[in-house]
Amino acid sequence: MDASLPWLDALKWDENGLIPAIAQETATGRVVMFAWMNREALQETVTTGNAVYWSRSRRRLWRKGEESGHFQKVASVRTDCDGDVILLSITQEGGIACHTGRESCFFNELREERWAAVEPVLKDPREIYKK
Repeated sequence: MDASLPWLDALKWDENGLIPAIAQETATGRVVMFAWMNREALQETVTTGNAVYWSRSRRRLWRKGEESGHFQKVASVRTDCDGDVILLSITQEGGIACHTGRESCFFNELREERWAAVEPVLKDPREIYKK
């Protein structure tokens, strides 16, 4: 990574102008989410202190918590040695990062060659997303 470049230019964006982003809970170190960011999302994240991602399915910026109220307050932004992955240290408001109503999106575990949900739903998604 070329640290002499402006910070956004120093990153390695994919052919679609995206970079993978991992959200990790500051207090516990637990990875709660993976998403994509474009330049605008990363710039807004740094400017506002709230996590903003690029939604590939919606094809627009996704301000985490805009519908659910489960915002992510960003404590720090890091990149790996190659400059091709972003790591956000966040505080997850409401304790729910996943649209399924769980603490983390990483709740499926491989058990005997099958995926099993190993963490509880903390809040029914129908109560979170009332639209």
